[in-house]
Amino acid sequence: MNMKKSLLKWSIAGSTALLSMSVNALDDLKMALIPSEDSRAMIKQSKALINGLSEQLGVKVEGFVATDYNGVIEALRAGHIDIAYLGPFSYVKAAEVADVEAFVVAETAKAGDVSYHSQIIAPANADDINQLSDLKGKNFAFVSPTSTSGYVFPYVGLRNEGIKPREFFANVVYTGAHDANILAVKHGRVDAATVADRILNSAVEKGIIGKDEYKVIWRSESIPESPMVWRNDIPDADKARIKQAFLSMKAVQFGDQGIVNRYIETNDAAYNPVREAAKFK
Repeated sequence: MNMKKSLLKWSIAGSTALLSMSVNALDDLKMALIPSEDSRAMIKQSKALINGLSEQLGVKVEGFVATDYNGVIEALRAGHIDIAYLGPFSYVKAAEVADVEAFVVAETAKAGDVSYHSQIIAPANADDINQLSDLKGKNFAFVSPTSTSGYVFPYVGLRNEGIKPREFFANVVYTGAHDANILAVKHGRVDAATVADRILNSAVEKGIIGKDEYKVIWRSESIPESPMVWRNDIPDADKARIKQAFLSMKAVQFGDQGIVNRYIETNDAAYNPVREAAKFK
């Protein structure tokens, strides 16, 4: 064997070995989810995606729901998880304190798009509440200070109407989850509350609240859909495999997003509108 052939043989063998190492480098995948809904419901509704990713990657995929939005951000920052499902604003906050980046976003079956809306709802039988100005002196619920549709966009919407929540409402509470806000309105614990439109639609389908039990008194502009994000220190080869696994998912149920038609590539710049909105909080 001449020298060129020998070098070529070793080069091919070395490349094959490196490829094999990169394919097997991912031992497992830890994924955290924001608590958009009850944690048990979130995990149950995410099983199809988790199992699909596990099959595609050939490794165990572990999913868990943090107690609050900040819990997911902190887990990313500390390197305790690899990827996460974050709301748009919680992603923007995570990108400020941790080396993370959005990489795919869901096209949901209900919207047929990669955006959704925030809404403020009130009980249908509240004859004295039909617009934001009618909420003066009432009890109001946000989701969490790091929730995009549960706080940031509705807060900006209120401020655009000249409403300062702490001065305008009798009481302001943070329930921690969109479904908790829905139930707070349904059972009369608050007079109005914020909620993502797709989570409200899902609650109606599940029988948690009837269409005749609430009314929408405010709706936001379009919001970029909640992204999947990864830690940037994950090896590039593993990132490529993870992204491809998501892009291969079709018509799969996932968390509060319901049926996801497909995943589409995204990036950090897609969330600049959220950053702009947050400046006016």
